[in-house]
Amino acid sequence: MTDIDHRKILAERLSTQLGRRTLLKGMGAGIVAAGVSGIPGAARAQQSGHVKIASVKVIDTLDPHFTGFLSAIQIINNIHNGLLKITYDGETVRFEPDLAETWDLEDDKTHLFKLRDGVKFHDGTPCDAEAVKFSLLRVRDGKPTSPHAWKLSLLDEIEIVDPLTVRLKFSKPYAFLPVALNGSTGRAGTIVSPAAVEKYGTDYGRNPVGTGPFKFVSWKENDAIELEANPDYFEAGLPKLERATFVLMREASTALAALFSGQIDGMTDCPMQLVDQVSAFPNAELYGAIEGNYTFVGMNCRRAPFDDMNLRRAVAWALDRETLVKQAYFGKAQQAYTPISPPMSGFFDPDIANSGRGQWFDLAKAKEFRSKAANQGEIEVNYIMAERGPVGTRIAQTVAPMLEQIGIKVNLELIEPAAWVSRRNAGEFDLYDFEWVADLDPDETIYPEFKSDGAWNFCGWKNSDFDDYCAKAQVVLDVEERRKLYYAAEDLLMDEAPIAVMAHMPIYKVFSQKVQGFNYIPADLVNLHTVSLA
Repeated sequence: MTDIDHRKILAERLSTQLGRRTLLKGMGAGIVAAGVSGIPGAARAQQSGHVKIASVKVIDTLDPHFTGFLSAIQIINNIHNGLLKITYDGETVRFEPDLAETWDLEDDKTHLFKLRDGVKFHDGTPCDAEAVKFSLLRVRDGKPTSPHAWKLSLLDEIEIVDPLTVRLKFSKPYAFLPVALNGSTGRAGTIVSPAAVEKYGTDYGRNPVGTGPFKFVSWKENDAIELEANPDYFEAGLPKLERATFVLMREASTALAALFSGQIDGMTDCPMQLVDQVSAFPNAELYGAIEGNYTFVGMNCRRAPFDDMNLRRAVAWALDRETLVKQAYFGKAQQAYTPISPPMSGFFDPDIANSGRGQWFDLAKAKEFRSKAANQGEIEVNYIMAERGPVGTRIAQTVAPMLEQIGIKVNLELIEPAAWVSRRNAGEFDLYDFEWVADLDPDETIYPEFKSDGAWNFCGWKNSDFDDYCAKAQVVLDVEERRKLYYAAEDLLMDEAPIAVMAHMPIYKVFSQKVQGFNYIPADLVNLHTVSLA
């Protein structure tokens, strides 16, 4: 067997075989090449036009290594690049080299990245092997700790082969690596300017410096984030726009009115309740589909009353998902039985409704679990909610009367989004609802959110068997074996019920007809790389 044959077999083993949305297809020496080649300064685009897009969700920081918000990534991905990027041809999601010119798999633990020559950060410093090493170490070992550090926990060694070549050695085979190292949703592989990090320190998130098609100009609180074209961008002919403004508009209905009147050119998110209005408007175009996500009601396992597993199970079985889909999701979502979602066709079971796995509505079963709970009197709980997310407070208002049927009185507390995040992160709640979105692999769907010491385990649930199943699945390259491990982990999660899973959602963006060249990627991205204005 030749070395190339060996690497091709490894590539096949690393493939997740996700059908029409294959994720890891094409890993291996010479199999994945750069998506678009270009030489800095050559064939530069003639930039023109100023696009204005409403950003209707909270943005925490523009530091890719520290953000937990897809709304921030929508902007970050126009400023920065990763070692890898997500591409989508209308059928298949792939991970391909970005700042890397080539990506070679030397063995099942060793990855070699050859970087593009001549790429510079927006501050004029070189994007080279030293910058890549700096960024990866900032995620893995930096202080304060990055919430994405877990994605590089298996990374043992970063070897600088030459100024443009980096070899990454892992302690074990790492099936999640392509997701981790993409420069958008992955974030662990997003490359930042070492000079800018040194200059700005913890304020880097307000002064981001990347290699992307757009340079950061300013962030005016409660007003707008301004970007301008990077004339030296390495992808020949891009970007096409001269400027881009993300107008910070918290009211989606106000943003839609501004779009219809021509004041803005698009919206980063179009809530489901506005989709019918957009569809009826001839001068707007809607983009979107059910993406890799799930929504849930979370329960605080750290304290009473939801430290009682039977009470949590009662909640999980008391939720009428069909009613929730109709009332809270305007009939546009689909019921979820477990967190793994339809786009992950190598892992999602299309017949899950008949499989007996997961959670669904069964009031008799809910009452049976309720009868086993330690507290048999009426229980009063606090449900924190905010005007955030695609459906605002509709979920909480729909869930509350369902829980009354099993003797749980729900007090709804409406708070502003920043306070909601603070309360959730600090565990100051009984109930809350949330959605994990833009997930492209089962590992990111459940592991960081629910592993015992996970940064995003806001429910405080702990199960060492769950941790073990997920940890093993990370280093198994065979898809069938990975699927079995994730199903076992999911079964524990759904049975012990720190969450009551509800739905898989469509995610929508909307642009005016004069916005041309937008490439939809089903990971909640708003890439302006190829966008122009008619």
